[in-house]
Amino acid sequence: MSWIVLILSGVLEAVWATALGKSEGLTRLWPSVVFLAALAVSMGGLAWAMREIPTGTAYAVWVGVGASLTVGYAMITGDERFSLVRMLLILGLVGCIVGLKLVGDE
Repeated sequence: MSWIVLILSGVLEAVWATALGKSEGLTRLWPSVVFLAALAVSMGGLAWAMREIPTGTAYAVWVGVGASLTVGYAMITGDERFSLVRMLLILGLVGCIVGLKLVGDE
């Protein structure tokens, strides 16, 4: 269950990062509200997952999921340029996240 919560918290990291960018320095109301709500739930989920998942692993997975989805979303919406190299790097990041789960707490 901790891994599911951690992944969902990573998804919410992408939500709050995107909303923060759209908030124009927290001057637009609804993106700012989405940012604050997603931030609170994302951090809460990370903290909850870290009760069973080691800190370094949990943080790396949380950041990796959030960063991958944030960049992927930005490329899909046209906010960032798409390139094959960027896509391969994101896939490499996702591969490392999966690797962290697979090696577990050896």
